[in-house]
Amino acid sequence: MQLCSEQRHCQQHGGYTAYSHKPGIWSGCEQCQQASDAKQRHASMQQQRQAQQAALWQKRLGRAAIPARFAERNLQNYRPTCTAAEQALRTCQSYAQEFDAVLKTGRSLIFCGSVGTGKTHLAVGIARHIMEAGKQAVMSSVLKAVRRIKESYRRDSPYTEAALIQEFVEPDLLILDEVGVQFGSETEKMLLFDIINGRYEVMKPSILISNLGLPELERYIGTRAMDRLREGGGKALVFDWESYRRVV
Repeated sequence: MQLCSEQRHCQQHGGYTAYSHKPGIWSGCEQCQQASDAKQRHASMQQQRQAQQAALWQKRLGRAAIPARFAERNLQNYRPTCTAAEQALRTCQSYAQEFDAVLKTGRSLIFCGSVGTGKTHLAVGIARHIMEAGKQAVMSSVLKAVRRIKESYRRDSPYTEAALIQEFVEPDLLILDEVGVQFGSETEKMLLFDIINGRYEVMKPSILISNLGLPELERYIGTRAMDRLREGGGKALVFDWESYRRVV
């Protein structure tokens, strides 16, 4: 097939030589083609970066052990249904935004009260905020945490009790959910205290979530643990409004 050429004009780049290998099919402006190729390469690289960032975020969510039901909860999509809920949201927003200062004092939070009022939503929202800033957060129910530590009691366990407690001491933020759901043994309460105390000693903040009232929660975890959570400006938020699930 004979190669044909002719002079053509590009509105953006001026004159150029167009080539044709087949009748009716001509090459376009070379500079336009180069710009188009560069744009496609840039878009492809952006897609790759976004995919890598999404994979990294999912990996971080996995390490944080945030339940799938709450994976998309954040401080922006929490919908307060009353003035008290609005105040709780503002407290959580300030806590998340000032987390660098929180880390210097180990200031903790306690969420207690009615079911369905958004306690877990707000805690996960704080975790997501600090994770997006490069901090580490881990979430666990008390029952799962205790079971994890008890793995060291097996005769063939490669772990020590101290090493497994340390797993819960190391994260920048630990969220302990379902505190007091089952009134456990003294051993379980002792392990919970060991986690809280271990974090207290290294000034790491914790968030405890419970459906118990504040007096009942203090009886469950003990006065010593409660005092450690309140030290450094720690605050208890009582979620005593109507369940969000009933409102909607």
